Amino acid sequence: MCRFLAWVGKQRYLDELVLEQEQSLVIQSRNALIGKTPINADGFGLAWYSDRKMPCFYKDTHPAWSDANLKQLAHHTQSRLFLAHVRASTGTATSRNNCHPFGVGRWSFMHNGQAGGHDLIRQELDAMIPAHLYGQRFGATESEAIFLIAHGEGLETDPIGAMARAVARVELVSSRHKVLPYMRFAACWSDGERVYAARYASDKYAPSLHYRTCKDGIIISSEPLDGNNEGWIEIQSNTAIETEGSLVRTHSFRPFEALDQVEVA
Repeated sequence: MCRFLAWVGKQRYLDELVLEQEQSLVIQSRNALIGKTPINADGFGLAWYSDRKMPCFYKDTHPAWSDANLKQLAHHTQSRLFLAHVRASTGTATSRNNCHPFGVGRWSFMHNGQAGGHDLIRQELDAMIPAHLYGQRFGATESEAIFLIAHGEGLETDPIGAMARAVARVELVSSRHKVLPYMRFAACWSDGERVYAARYASDKYAPSLHYRTCKDGIIISSEPLDGNNEGWIEIQSNTAIETEGSLVRTHSFRPFEALDQVEVA
C-alpha cells in the first residue's frame, strides 16, 4: 500500500506538508501509523500546478527520506495545488514509470490500494484503455490503468462518476479471476482547479483517507499529519469528496451503481 497527500488553497511551499509536519509524508514513508504497510520505500512523486495549464511532475525510485533533490525542490517550490505520494509496491516493479502521481493533460492522479490478481488481469485492463490514450500507458500498475480507463468513462465532464465506473470495471475483471481482494481504492485526482478524492473497497478494508480544512486551504491525506488528529475528518468508505474553493462537498461513491446507471441509460 501507499501514502499520499494533496493541498489546495493559497500558495504554500511543498515542504511544509511533505517534510515539516509531525507526521509528514516523508515521515509516513518510514513509519506510517495507519494501514498494514508501515514502510513506503518503492519510490515517490510530486505533481504541482502553477500558472501553466498542465502540472509539473517530479518522481524517483529512491525512498523519499533519502532524496536530497526532493528536499531542495520542496523547500523552494510553492503551489496553490499539489499532490504528493510515497509508494509501497503490491507487486509491480520499482521504476519511475510506476511511481505516482500519473498525469494526462491537465489531470493528475494518485492511488493507494490494489486490484486482486493484477498479474492475471493486466492484459484485460490494457484492453479497456481508450486507443487514443494508450500512448500514455507508461507503467505497469493497475493504478495507472484505472486512471486511463476513467478518462474513457468521461473524466473530463464527470470526474467522480467516471472514476467510479472505472473502479467497477476493474473490480469486475478481478472478481472473475477470484483473487482477493478484488478492489481496494483510496485515490486523489485533480484537474488543476478542484481536487477529488474517494474511498472504497470490495471488502471491509478500504484504505484510510482523511481531510482537514484550514484557514487558507484544504489538506487531503492518507492519515493525519499531526499526533492529536485535531480537525481531521475521516472519509468514510463508499464516499467521495470534491473541493470547491474553501468548501468540501461530499458525494456517494458506489462504483456498481454508477456503472448500472450508465448501462441502463
